[in-house]
Amino acid sequence: MQKPNISAGKVLAMRSSRIHGKGVFARVPIPSGVRLIEYRGKRITNAVADALYPEDRAVPYHTFLFAIDGDVVIDAGRGGNMSRWINHSCDPNCDAVVDDGRVWIESVRDIAPGEELTYDYNFVLDERHTPAAKRRYPCICGAAKCRGTILAKKR
Repeated sequence: MQKPNISAGKVLAMRSSRIHGKGVFARVPIPSGVRLIEYRGKRITNAVADALYPEDRAVPYHTFLFAIDGDVVIDAGRGGNMSRWINHSCDPNCDAVVDDGRVWIESVRDIAPGEELTYDYNFVLDERHTPAAKRRYPCICGAAKCRGTILAKKR
């Protein structure tokens, strides 16, 4: 992947999203294979994340947590940058890549100016991904082949 040669603030902009709330958009053409921005925030343990953000089955899931591994979670709601506003899509133009304990958002195809950046959250539950679980983690990306959930496909 190419490292960005100009600051993310000159390449990316945050504004209202048709997908969900706020989103991050390309200001300029972005080629495939560019490392755009680091997903930043306070590093906490899974136990701390569970205590800070207990699951409420009556409310659709929404936090700014990104699990690095079984021990470390990035809480972008505390000390995060604009990357926390990159929305999920079932047909994404970016990917989240863990490299040496850091998370980078990288383009996986050419992105046009004004296009919203997205990546597949591929959220995994310890429990089975039942229809009820999928409803708790809805996707509203609007992609032609939207799977209706931010949950990863179980194999």
